[in-house]
Amino acid sequence: MIVVVMGVTGAGKTAVGQRLAAALDAEFIDADDYHAPENVAKMRAGAPLTDADRWPWLAQLNGMLREREAGGRSAVLACSALKAAYREALLEELPDARVVHLRGAKPLIASRLAGRRGHSLNPGLLESQFAALEEPADAIVVDIGGTPDAIVAAVLGQLRPV
Repeated sequence: MIVVVMGVTGAGKTAVGQRLAAALDAEFIDADDYHAPENVAKMRAGAPLTDADRWPWLAQLNGMLREREAGGRSAVLACSALKAAYREALLEELPDARVVHLRGAKPLIASRLAGRRGHSLNPGLLESQFAALEEPADAIVVDIGGTPDAIVAAVLGQLRPV
């Protein structure tokens, strides 16, 4: 099983994704770990990435997911995947993959970002993330107001084979 946990920065993709992967006996992959150094530098400087910055990264992540699926291994990928085109690129040739959208109010996420240290994305980019977000039509949508464990329980309750 391939699952993509998506949402804006600060939504809890890593915390939820790690717990979900453990519950599914799957490999956890954090998309942020695969950004090119120049993309990380842009984000730290507060500049949003362009589509041109993202396409090679998305193609690499898709290849990783397809490799896991071809090998019969499950994976949970934490990735912002804010636009429909990004999700399409991530899920190309993965027809049974599922998307989990972690949705939350901007004030809650902003308060989380204010206390976060050591992350590559400048908290000032939250506005651009919300502006870019295209709500997925076919995702499992979970509100991020609860604990990571409660969110994972909600996802597991909705996760069904396609």
